[in-house]
Amino acid sequence: MGVTKRFIHSDYINEIAQVAKVFSHPARLAILKHISEQESCICNDLVDEIGLSQATISQHLTVIADAGLLKGTFKGKAKCYCINLETFEHFRVLLNSFFVTTKLKCC
Repeated sequence: MGVTKRFIHSDYINEIAQVAKVFSHPARLAILKHISEQESCICNDLVDEIGLSQATISQHLTVIADAGLLKGTFKGKAKCYCINLETFEHFRVLLNSFFVTTKLKCC
């Protein structure tokens, strides 16, 4: 969906869509899994672990970071990432509330 159409949806729906975008790509899931298993992680470690180019890893990290799921420190050109646990908890509650409050009807 283009950015210009986001305004027709509530902030609640747009926030869920942003989370869904992070979890919709296997490389992003692999990145999150790897980072969550480390104390911190430098991007080059991800390149070796995930098997994608540094540019591709950086693009995926940007999507994950834009959703607020990463915290990081920067030392020169090195970036060390860790999971933002508060945001993960917020998204867990958000997704649970979406499915609980949405009246699912099926044929």
